Amino acid sequence: MAVLALLALGWRRSPNRVALLAGSGLVALALLSPLCSLAVALFSARVAQHMALVLIAAPLLAVGLRARAPSAPVSASVFAAMLWLWHLPAPYGWTFTSDLAWWASHLSLLVAAVWLWQALLHARPESALAAGIVTAAQMGVLGAFLTFAPRPLYLPHAFTTWPWGLSALEDQQLGGLLMWVPGGVLFAGLALAAVARALREARPAG
Repeated sequence: MAVLALLALGWRRSPNRVALLAGSGLVALALLSPLCSLAVALFSARVAQHMALVLIAAPLLAVGLRARAPSAPVSASVFAAMLWLWHLPAPYGWTFTSDLAWWASHLSLLVAAVWLWQALLHARPESALAAGIVTAAQMGVLGAFLTFAPRPLYLPHAFTTWPWGLSALEDQQLGGLLMWVPGGVLFAGLALAAVARALREARPAG
């Protein structure tokens, strides 16, 4: 209900209601579709759910919502903290035993991602470049760690992956790749876009 109330308030003040509506629809799809049920069985599906929220829904919401985000460095730091926190084995496992933890994980990641995207969209080019590179790097490190870990790290998926033809380790590796490649590529691309914008702004002065 709190999420609906915030979106309703955002709708009244939104400078881009199409983006807000699209972002809200993607949030609902990620959290209420069969993908959510699949995420109970597969770690890779949970990562796909998170990537849909932070890489697709969040930038749309950032465009659609009129809000003041923290600075790009602060937003990037908060996003990194939330991403690593909810993919550590203990907090991750907690989301399977507590509805409060489940909602907290998804909503804190989403809010942190919206802040990050808002900050990147309005930051100075050099600040957006730095935040984009840092975000791409930290997502890549976490994804690589999950991909190359020698053993499964997540007890909730110890016996849930076999019906899908995956071992728990293979499922974890797939989730790591989903985080490593799409997340790293997107934020690296954003960093390059910031460089291009900086060069365009510097051209008249030259």
